[in-house]
Amino acid sequence: MSAEPEQQPNTDLARFVERSREPGTSFISPKRLSQALGVEMTDLAIIAGVDGITLGNPGSERLQIRLCEMVRVISAAATLTGDVSKAICWYRNEPIAGYDHKTAAELIAAGQADAVMAHLHDLENGASG
Repeated sequence: MSAEPEQQPNTDLARFVERSREPGTSFISPKRLSQALGVEMTDLAIIAGVDGITLGNPGSERLQIRLCEMVRVISAAATLTGDVSKAICWYRNEPIAGYDHKTAAELIAAGQADAVMAHLHDLENGASG
């Protein structure tokens, strides 16, 4: 039995990003992203900060901005942790002290993706979080 090489974080991350896309388009698929995050579509609407009607229109500019922000933040977190699953868990569950103990998901829903990216940048540069 030959040993397979361990998956590289970049491979897992690229796979996560590709699996989030609507096949044949450049859009992030709400359905595929909800599956990747392990949440129902109604919960995805909440953590994306959109209503159900907007979620039903994958081409909506507002929806695509929020979904892209989610993927960008999870990708950045996965780069830091080396693991997409850990990054998703952090995104959904870990309170960020510098931002009223809100999670990255809550901050994204409130339109504060840049704040989350700044936090990740601080962590990357050695700040405690």
